[in-house]
Amino acid sequence: MMTREENMDRFFGSDGKTVILPIDHGTAIPVPGMEDPLGLIEETSPHVDGFVVNMGVALAAHDLLEDKGLCLRTDCYKPVYGDNDDEGAYRIFDAEHAELIGANAVMNMLYTHHRNEVEIFREAAELIGDSLDADIPVILETLPFGIGRPDDYTPENIGFAVRAAAELGADVVKTAFPTNGTVDDFKKIVDACFVPVIVLGGAASGDDSALLTMVKKAVDAGASGIAVGRNVWQHKNPKAIARALSAIVHGGDSVESSLKLLS
Repeated sequence: MMTREENMDRFFGSDGKTVILPIDHGTAIPVPGMEDPLGLIEETSPHVDGFVVNMGVALAAHDLLEDKGLCLRTDCYKPVYGDNDDEGAYRIFDAEHAELIGANAVMNMLYTHHRNEVEIFREAAELIGDSLDADIPVILETLPFGIGRPDDYTPENIGFAVRAAAELGADVVKTAFPTNGTVDDFKKIVDACFVPVIVLGGAASGDDSALLTMVKKAVDAGASGIAVGRNVWQHKNPKAIARALSAIVHGGDSVESSLKLLS
């Protein structure tokens, strides 16, 4: 069995940075662009350090993932839909399941200020407690109020959410770049967090320059990498955009030079 440090190293290489591709959306939202998750893993793998997957994909793609960081999604996170109650996220797997399938990490939501915050925090804390025995690192994906709330993703709200996740015991914190935020805004958030912070991509924007600019700002602010999903697998060329993102995260490339990798 790998130690916690060895599991972390599957995602964070010698430079302490990571490019993670989440393909865990199949239980949450319709997923046009991800009809072939195994093919997507093969296509993007050269430029990706790890993948976030649900249990089904973890089992189906085990051989494809054996030399990459494998992160098991332990919850279902549900955006509001119609008249459905907004439950936020609810945990369905734990660290023991991750250990059984050879996962190197688990990922779970942590919504601050959500109406179901009590249960969400309790489930995240239980996952962290279980992970101590299994030596499986926990990545908490933390957002104020819930998914798809850009107006609430202010520096103050994001800063509190990130620190709360770290205080709860997360090994890594995944969060959104503050809406209209600056490098200095995000640097204050990263500096106030004592574990690595990685930034998510959100809904596919269709704007390569804007995506790469946001990632560059996050890395310049001290982020330890990215976990960008839909902006990769809904891109017209997933392999190329993954390569461009890696060039910024691992290579320190400029936005301009990374954009040239898409042509």
